[in-house]
Amino acid sequence: MPETPQGRPTFCFVDHHALRWNLRQIREKVGSKVKILAMVKANAYGHGAAAVAKTLAAAGADAFGVATLEEGIELRHSGIGLPILVLAGAYDSQLTDFFAHSLTPVVHDLDRLKALEESVKNRGAILDVQLKIDTGMGRLGLAAAECDRWVGELKKLRALKIEGVFSHFSHAESVEGDYTRKQLEVFKATVERLRAENIRPALVHFANSAATITLPAAYFDMVRPGIMLYGIYPSPAMASDISLKPVLEWKTKILQLKKVPAGASISYGQTFITKRESIIATLPIGYADGYPRLLSNRGEVLVGGQRASIAGRVCMDLTMVDVTDIRNVKQGDEVVLLGRQGDAEISADQIAAWANTISYEILTSISARVPRIHYNP
Repeated sequence: MPETPQGRPTFCFVDHHALRWNLRQIREKVGSKVKILAMVKANAYGHGAAAVAKTLAAAGADAFGVATLEEGIELRHSGIGLPILVLAGAYDSQLTDFFAHSLTPVVHDLDRLKALEESVKNRGAILDVQLKIDTGMGRLGLAAAECDRWVGELKKLRALKIEGVFSHFSHAESVEGDYTRKQLEVFKATVERLRAENIRPALVHFANSAATITLPAAYFDMVRPGIMLYGIYPSPAMASDISLKPVLEWKTKILQLKKVPAGASISYGQTFITKRESIIATLPIGYADGYPRLLSNRGEVLVGGQRASIAGRVCMDLTMVDVTDIRNVKQGDEVVLLGRQGDAEISADQIAAWANTISYEILTSISARVPRIHYNP
């Protein structure tokens, strides 16, 4: 673990050894013939997209997935040369950038398909695209049930080349239920219909992290791991199916220690009143850093290898914790918000449970003012 720079001691540490380990586990799971499109959208789930993508590219990822054009351009500017799929698609005003940076947009609906075909044709160009099929997510995508309506339009395309076709599972945490099986059946039938019309995309893909771990029938030509790349299981039960290592730790240091009497009010709104003489530690971390305000009076941190409860409301820039029962605590001591300290650990899933959300939101909400320190590159 690298030492923290001088100044405000609130940092995320990103372990690239763990990142490479997780990618290797995925490769062993899916085999050498299935491509891996690594999802690095939302700043690589809060880990730092440019640095993460460089490591994954060198370690054997085949392509990357991002949400927006801007995220794709960021990867190109950082030297990433592998294919990049832009899930949000392309607006006409963005076409110049898509061509300039060799990015592949997703097409979700028939109107957009026609408009994009016309725009690209007017440029006298050819653009690779991928089609998203809605098999039951109910979000974006060409409706599989309306295949008869749009498959004929695909055969008319001249400027757009259909490089891939894919869908999205409704269940991100588990893919073992009847609804998932139905989605998979619908997708297979749609792909077969396309092939019957002599539309044969080079890439067919469906598997998210959960399917990558537990549903080989969804592999097709490529898988799209996301949260598992960063060492977090879609469901705790999947820990027996694959060995993953958390990539990110979030740490700070005690800014101030204060001994207060019984009956003292801590933080805004008097939501925490000490019941005994207490020692309260103030930490330089708050909801402006992405530390959830919902952890007020609910969350815990690690100090000296022990758990310490949050005392009062999480503030914009500061958080207080009760360290009365921690021996020899002192100003400047390390505090772990997410990660390990000694034998104790606080996981993203645990923080998410306290905040009544999911680990994805915890990671992607860590703000830009929290530096990411990358090590083991």
